[in-house]
Amino acid sequence: MPKEKKQTNNDNGYSAKDIFVLEGLDPVRKRPGMYIGSTGTSGLHHLIWEVVNNSIDEAMAGFCTDVEVALLPDNKVLVRDNGRGIPVDKHKQTGKSALETIMTTLHAGGKFGGGSYKVSGGLHGVGASVVNALSAWSRAEVYRDGFIFAQEYKRGIPQTEVKKIGKWDGPTGTTIIFQPDPEIFKEIKFSYKEILEYLRRQAYLNKGIKIITHDWRQLPEKEAISYFQLGHKAKTIKAVKEDLGKKPEGEALISNSYAFYFEGGIVSYVAFLNQREKPKHQNIFYAQKEHEEMVVEVAFQYSEDISGLELSFANNIITAEGGMHLTGFRTALTRELNDYARKNNFLKSSEENLTGEDVREGLTAVISVKIAEPQFEGQTKAKLGNPEARSAVDLVVANALEEFLEKNPGDARDILGKCLLASKARQAAKAARDTVIRKGVLDGLALPGKLADCSSRKPEECELYLVEGDSAGGSAKQGRSRKFQAILPLKGKILNVEKARLDKALSSKEIKSLIIALGTAIADTFDLSKLRYHRIIIMTDADVDGSHIRTLLLTLFFRYFPEIIQGNHLYIAQPPLYQVKQGKKIEYAYTEADKQEILGEFKKQAPAKKTKVTGKAEEGEPAEEVNISGVSIQRYKGLGEMNPQQLWDTTMNPENRMMKQVNIQDAKQADEVFDILMGNDVGPRRRFIQSRAKAVKNLDI
Repeated sequence: MPKEKKQTNNDNGYSAKDIFVLEGLDPVRKRPGMYIGSTGTSGLHHLIWEVVNNSIDEAMAGFCTDVEVALLPDNKVLVRDNGRGIPVDKHKQTGKSALETIMTTLHAGGKFGGGSYKVSGGLHGVGASVVNALSAWSRAEVYRDGFIFAQEYKRGIPQTEVKKIGKWDGPTGTTIIFQPDPEIFKEIKFSYKEILEYLRRQAYLNKGIKIITHDWRQLPEKEAISYFQLGHKAKTIKAVKEDLGKKPEGEALISNSYAFYFEGGIVSYVAFLNQREKPKHQNIFYAQKEHEEMVVEVAFQYSEDISGLELSFANNIITAEGGMHLTGFRTALTRELNDYARKNNFLKSSEENLTGEDVREGLTAVISVKIAEPQFEGQTKAKLGNPEARSAVDLVVANALEEFLEKNPGDARDILGKCLLASKARQAAKAARDTVIRKGVLDGLALPGKLADCSSRKPEECELYLVEGDSAGGSAKQGRSRKFQAILPLKGKILNVEKARLDKALSSKEIKSLIIALGTAIADTFDLSKLRYHRIIIMTDADVDGSHIRTLLLTLFFRYFPEIIQGNHLYIAQPPLYQVKQGKKIEYAYTEADKQEILGEFKKQAPAKKTKVTGKAEEGEPAEEVNISGVSIQRYKGLGEMNPQQLWDTTMNPENRMMKQVNIQDAKQADEVFDILMGNDVGPRRRFIQSRAKAVKNLDI
């Protein structure tokens, strides 16, 4: 018998030759998501944010007053500032120009030491090089030391040395032009609206800085680029600056150029965020102080609204998930308002303290910290982890708020009145909520009688259809897969929770049924881990009533179950608009384009003849006239028009169905839309509808 060979480390197929070292900017191109979050729309825009943040860092350091951003033809983006200009002298460690080092080397920049930046945003020195690596082409121009210096790159690789291309006697600064790489980004489509929102926010967070942006994508490329070359400015830029210069602060618009400039900083930001709300008190609270080398800035104001908004930032980067600075603010706010309420007899000795929930109802707050060494959780900086930020914000807010309340007794009275009303509503809601939950328990954890539950008890494979009306609910119950699909018919239109507090919402039979079916409870007892279905699917008719019911349900989830949306559990079913039939062959069209494609296929297979049109047609809608033999087109106006098999085939079968996943990309923007569409004020809603009327192609009346 042959002797068994002993396996060594070199025989197991894993040795030094299997270890790959990515050099230069290769790691960025290999794993772009690690640096910019994703290669989708958010990652694409993140490239702009990184370059802009470098200019903002110059502003925070006191060396920059103007930032310009331009969208150019051929997917190019230009960012220019009047800062000090990136150094161009030789770097002693790399032996290359400092400009080339910064643009082509990870973790190289003035943010790692040397005193160039006390605080900074961006990717801690990797921002410029990451943008460069993910661009098919880019160019850097530096204006300093009496000359203009330039260097071009392709996918992060320099195409020339840093060159001196001309003399310069104007202000110092840096211009970066980049063109995102289609090899990295499958779809390159910049949203000017999203860019404006981001730049407006930066102008608010950095008072006194002027930010100008232009959408020149439709101009000839040479004309657009020439506006910036050698410091020449377009007339539109001068006009915007002159228009803005006439105002102490604000926004200016000329053609496709916007300008932002706010001397009031985050106080102006709070006023902007509250512009559609009725303020509860006159003076906006503001505190700004440096504590242990950390700059803390906070502003807030209460409104009549029952929802609140807290935006937190660290070094101008929005921390969507909050963090220590937000915790410090909330702690100080709750403690100081309770202290003032006790001291001034707003609360009796027998009454319980105001909770964090009470003091945040109707609150619009902006919390901004500038910190030398921010500790973010995750590369996308969703949460600030520095413990010292909590104590610094707590101290600064506590001292300033105590003084604010004493100096402004009228504002203090209005604020405490708002909080006390919220406290009473919370207690009423708690009693109503407990009744709802207790009813579910007393019924032996019985689910609502009209709920047709599924047999599976694995939430990850279960889905709940919220169906409009008993008729469609009946079809859905018959057509579903009983193993994993549950059906909850909803009668009529549920309560508009945008106009109602939780205690009133819980008086609604339909909402109570939904809460029990979900299994998560609601408000402060909400527990996402107890969600009984990992897909909640809203299925309504394709008419005005169906759209209204869908909007009411979306409002309910947005206000009271945001975690379900954030967890990617909420969907909207897309039933077909048409059934197209030729003989025994049936196809379903979900859009007008689908219908035309199906008709095109049928036309290839049939002689000419006019179609037969069935189903409900909209008033004024032209009859179908398609010259295909034996074709009938049925326009579906409601789910009830489909039998159970059709509903399964088109809308509920995972193999065929189309669904839209609901997400919240911008919570504030979503909040404003819900306020406009579902709130009490008719004026903004009318303007919203009028401004979008031309975009409506098919309107059911």
